[in-house]
Amino acid sequence: MSELLAFLEVEEVLLEVLVALGPLVLLFAVFQIFFLRLPREYVLNLIKGLFLSFLGLVLFLQGVKVGFLPAGARMGEILGSFSQRWVLVPIGFVLGFVATIAEPAVRILSYEIEKTSGGSIRAKTILLTLAFGVAFFVALGMFRILWGIPIHYLIVPGYLVAVLMLRYTSPTFISIAFDAGGVATGPMTVTFVMALAVGVATVMENRSPILDGFGLIALVALAPILAVMGFGLLYSFRKGK
Repeated sequence: MSELLAFLEVEEVLLEVLVALGPLVLLFAVFQIFFLRLPREYVLNLIKGLFLSFLGLVLFLQGVKVGFLPAGARMGEILGSFSQRWVLVPIGFVLGFVATIAEPAVRILSYEIEKTSGGSIRAKTILLTLAFGVAFFVALGMFRILWGIPIHYLIVPGYLVAVLMLRYTSPTFISIAFDAGGVATGPMTVTFVMALAVGVATVMENRSPILDGFGLIALVALAPILAVMGFGLLYSFRKGK
């Protein structure tokens, strides 16, 4: 019963979504009145979509607040208390993979790439490339927590490799790669995987939830960049051959 009451207490989330969507609605209203003058039917459809977006955001953010974050943190605490902590690495790989597959923004990006490339780059190929890339780096993040490796030991070499790959990667894939880095760090990955990492670092000895638990999302943001540019190099090589 207490969980149901907590879920229904959405006043704070309602205010946050109103503050986020309010400026967008106001900007559209100004352009509609003075410049666009779109047909009435189009405006009505837009209002319906806005209402559904508002409702969806409220429900999703409230679900994250009362569901995803506590569940991820609790899972991290349980896994971090295992005697065989090496299992965190394969578990992190699996969670990173399924979270990326379930990420709505990643699917939209994949569909847009297939559409704009005329089908030469398949949406499923991009989706799997991103999923495996994120999965590998989530597993690497768990390995970092287990061994207490400072985050800059991974981030700095990773971005140096990315800068080096810029020289040899097609501009098309460079653009896709940096967009992919943004969409992969969406609500599914951030809310669940980050909570899991913080939970693990909380229960482990000589680990700080701040220093060791956070930083995983920086690795996740780097993963799609390297994965897509690596795919771009392979794609260009096979196309040239």
